[in-house]
Amino acid sequence: MSAGAETETSGPSFPGVAHGGRAPGGRRDTWLLIGGLVSFGAVLLWFAHQVTSQPGWGLAPADMRVFRDAGLIVRHVRPLYRPHLASPLYDRVFYNGEPFDYPPFAALPFALMSYLSLGALAKLAAVADVLALLAALWVTFGALGYRRGPARLGLTLLAAAVVFYTEPVQRTMYLGQVEIVLMALVMWDMCQPDRRWWKGAGVGLAAGIKLLPLLFIPYLLLTRRFRQAAVAAGAFAATVIIGFIALPTDSTQWLEHGLFLKTASTIDLHWSGNQSLMGIALRSGGRHAHAEWLVAAVIIVLLGVAGAVLLDRGGHRVAGVLMVWLTTLLVSPLSWDDHWVWVVLAVPVLIHYAMRARGAARWAWLGLAAMITALFAAWPDGWLGNSSGLTGIIYLPPQHYRAQGGPWPENGWHGWQLIVGNAWVLAGLAGFVTLFLLGLLRSGWRPGARAGTSGGAEVAG
Repeated sequence: MSAGAETETSGPSFPGVAHGGRAPGGRRDTWLLIGGLVSFGAVLLWFAHQVTSQPGWGLAPADMRVFRDAGLIVRHVRPLYRPHLASPLYDRVFYNGEPFDYPPFAALPFALMSYLSLGALAKLAAVADVLALLAALWVTFGALGYRRGPARLGLTLLAAAVVFYTEPVQRTMYLGQVEIVLMALVMWDMCQPDRRWWKGAGVGLAAGIKLLPLLFIPYLLLTRRFRQAAVAAGAFAATVIIGFIALPTDSTQWLEHGLFLKTASTIDLHWSGNQSLMGIALRSGGRHAHAEWLVAAVIIVLLGVAGAVLLDRGGHRVAGVLMVWLTTLLVSPLSWDDHWVWVVLAVPVLIHYAMRARGAARWAWLGLAAMITALFAAWPDGWLGNSSGLTGIIYLPPQHYRAQGGPWPENGWHGWQLIVGNAWVLAGLAGFVTLFLLGLLRSGWRPGARAGTSGGAEVAG
């Protein structure tokens, strides 16, 4: 492992990390595993109790209903399927006014799942989300250099217990969304050793369901992983081709007629649930919000990909991956609260850096991890006069869900409301600057320097 690798440390050893040839302590690792099992077990038991004792709490799968309806249309089930429409998948409005605005390929897996009831799908999705969350954290710790064993499993379970009640995780489970599963897929793919010939396929597959992972392709190119970038592009192209074969009219509507560029125009982007640069520009009431967003988005993309490349070259591959995803969240016209689920991987990364540091630096990293956990935490929404479960602090100011043309209370925000209502975007910008500066410092500004990670810093499983 090279000097820049993430698993190198100047501080004391910590459980399960492969460095210096020292084996982790057996008793300490066992207690770490026991602590993880107890902590995450308690979290899951409380969640299960709330869901079963309060109907509608924690699971109200509005988005899952949209996916299931799309699957029924793929299977030509009437009355949902209407053959006289030019594109049955996109020419109708789904549950509660929600359109299906994903690539046609995304509807295909739900054709099989649509044989199940909505309630059964919601429960199945919740189990899948729990497993995907554990998988994403497990892979992240592996990419940071933690060996397979009880210590890594214990850390994974402890981290899962901490981040399970963040608002993006709870929102994803509440709606029946797929964000946690896609996060696990992309993270697993990006942390594979470069020698794997199929590395990049997960990114392409995820982009075939939601387009945002496409930004990983230029990141792979600029980090000189040309074959991996080609695999990602090829996998995405395959999803488009499969969509055309299975749903030719819908695919034509989505791709050739530019539906994928127009979906944001049919959605209320002023809503405080849209934590993106576009959302913050619209809520500021500027007359040229779209132009301002476009200029800012171009700058953020260029700096974000450059920063991710610098982090990768400096031996911080996990931080580089998080930088790419943070960039997509900031520049996307819409980044709903569930899209911010990637923040759960920032917490173990920050704790890892804290364990590598000494003195004040260690407490600074730990304090940052605690701040992010609190900022993105899911708080009882009874504080807001509701009773549907948990919510985030971004909904404290006056807001109106999908105002369908306005007026938007968000445009009247002032003082503390502007800070709290845009808290995640502001935190994202602060994290963006921090990661970029870290990339500059750790890369050493050596033009042509190769990535500091080695095979030992890329853990597949």
